[in-house]
Amino acid sequence: NYEEGAEYSILNGDDRPETILSEVGAGPAVKGLRDLNMESMYEYGARAGVWRTFQAFKDRGVVPTVYAVGLALERNPRVAQAIAAMGSDVVAHGWRWIDYAEIAEAVEREHLAQCVATIRRMIGHRPIGWYTGRPSLNTRRLVVEEGGFLYDGDAYSDDLPYWVTVGNRAHLIVPHSFDHNDSRMARNQDLPTAELFFDYLRAAFDTLYAEGESAPKLMTVSTHCRLIGRPGRIGGLTRFLDYVLKHDRVWICRREEIVRHWRRNFPQPRMVADPAEAAA
Repeated sequence: NYEEGAEYSILNGDDRPETILSEVGAGPAVKGLRDLNMESMYEYGARAGVWRTFQAFKDRGVVPTVYAVGLALERNPRVAQAIAAMGSDVVAHGWRWIDYAEIAEAVEREHLAQCVATIRRMIGHRPIGWYTGRPSLNTRRLVVEEGGFLYDGDAYSDDLPYWVTVGNRAHLIVPHSFDHNDSRMARNQDLPTAELFFDYLRAAFDTLYAEGESAPKLMTVSTHCRLIGRPGRIGGLTRFLDYVLKHDRVWICRREEIVRHWRRNFPQPRMVADPAEAAA
C-alpha cells in the first residue's frame, strides 16, 4: 500500500491530522492542529520505507501488486517510476487516504476519476482494480459505473474471489485482508514484532497450503512502507517470502493475474447481492 502524503493532514487542507496506522498509535484527532509526529511517521514511508520494501521483493524476484493512492504518487514521482520498472500492476487506492464514508458522492466520483488519471499518467496504463480501504456506501457502484475496472477489493469475506451484482451488472470481488496485514504491527496492535508477524503468516500459509490439496485458496499479504519498511520489521516479510518460495505448487502472482485467471475459469456464476447495495 503506497499512501504516504495523501493521508489526513492540515497541510492537505483537512480539518484534522491522521490518527491511524503509524508508530504514534490510534487516538482522537485534534481538529485544526497539525500533528508533527504523525506527519513525520508517514513521511518515513516515502523517504526510506518504500525503498527497503521494494528491495526485499526485488532480491527474491517477486513482483508485488501496489495499491497506490493518487495524490501520494503525484507527490513522489520516483516511487511511480520504480513501480512501473518493477512491472507491478497498480490497484487504484483512491485519490486520498481518507474515510470516504464522510465524502459527498459527487466529490468521491471526482476523486475516483483523478486517481485513475494520475495512475495512467505516472505508471503508463490505467488501473483495472480498485480498493478504497475506507469506502462509502456509494463506492462500489461508482467503481462499476466508471466502466474500466474489472474488480474491486473492498471486502474481507472469503478466501477466494467471488461475483456480486451491482445494479444489473456482474462485478468481481477479490477480497483484501486485514488479517495477514502489517497494520497489526502498528502501535498497540497484536503482532508488534517481525517474529510474531512471520509466525502468524506462516501458520496461515500452512493451513491454506494443506487445504490446497483439494481446494486451492488465495492468501493476501498486505504491507505498508511506513510499517513493514522499518529495519526491525522487514525481516517478517523477507522470512515469509523465503519460506513460501521453498514450496512447490504455489503461485505468487499479481492481483491482475488472479483476476484474469478467475474471469477465464469461473466466469460469472450464480450471483449474490452486494451487501453495500442492500444496505443502501
